[in-house]
Amino acid sequence: MSGLLMLEDGEVFAGQSVGAPGTAFGEAVFTTSMSGYQEVATDPSFEGQLVCFTAPMVGNYGTAETRSESHRTHARAVLMREARGPEWTDWLTERGVVALTGVDTRSLVLHLRAQGAMRGAVVSDGGRVDEVLRDVRAQPSMAGAALVAQVSTTEPYPFTAEGSVRVAVVDYGCKRSILRRLAESGAAVDVFPHDVDADTVAAYDGVLLSPGPGDPAPLDAEARMVGELLGRTPVLGVCLGHQLLALATERKTFKLPFGHRGANHPVVDHRSRRVLVTSQNHGFAVDAADDAHVTHSSLYDGTVEGLSYHELRARSAQFHPEASPGPHDAAPIISGWVEELKAA
Repeated sequence: MSGLLMLEDGEVFAGQSVGAPGTAFGEAVFTTSMSGYQEVATDPSFEGQLVCFTAPMVGNYGTAETRSESHRTHARAVLMREARGPEWTDWLTERGVVALTGVDTRSLVLHLRAQGAMRGAVVSDGGRVDEVLRDVRAQPSMAGAALVAQVSTTEPYPFTAEGSVRVAVVDYGCKRSILRRLAESGAAVDVFPHDVDADTVAAYDGVLLSPGPGDPAPLDAEARMVGELLGRTPVLGVCLGHQLLALATERKTFKLPFGHRGANHPVVDHRSRRVLVTSQNHGFAVDAADDAHVTHSSLYDGTVEGLSYHELRARSAQFHPEASPGPHDAAPIISGWVEELKAA
């Protein structure tokens, strides 16, 4: 069945439907990961987005429940040059994800790089272009979108009780791989909703502020909680958690033109001068380029990739040290942090 992607600027990209029937609205973005397509589809940070894979073939190695990063899919649609294998397309269909194959993904990515990520709709059965365009332009922008309440747990829960230190994870859209990395490093892990109060988590040996979707700027209550927590227990922020740490320390954030999404982003550690190849998934960045607290920067565009506040026992990474998918250059950020908690 013929389908299409309609962008808010009027550009149309054709494809064939291989997923669930219907129309999916969201922000059109692209990821450069060569693998990890199931992890991408189930990553809460992709909530509300239409994801284009730059890899030419997607679905090569099937699916497995252990690869899912959360209990449901978050990408509203996926766009592929070539979908391989019924196992992957059946998986998408069963989970209600609209999907197109045969899309000119090279042209689409070049367009998004030139014009920026934008609102769009993926339609499984064609439809009248003028009507779809009208509906796309009526959708809210990702700028100003507070999405953490849609993906966070509603109740606290233990991930593992075994470990020599106790870590609280504030769930703004946490990936399972982060919880696994903490547990593998020797931490007992409890997970809390996004609106947890500072007093509850301050009692732990350390607090990890998780990744998550949407614009950090409207998350006033979450940033205020982080500010109340600082100095009381060690804090590690990852992705959205990094941005909330910045907001809590009176920095600002801004929307990137097309974001950083993929498993091949080079980041320099200013302290060691080592370059890390990192996994990334964010559409917003911290505005603190000349700040003495900056520890890491992107070698693509110079944006802030890490902060450290020694006096507050707080640090952060814009990239994903848990990888999944991605390289493991940054894995010591989580394991090393847990080792510091053990030694404290």
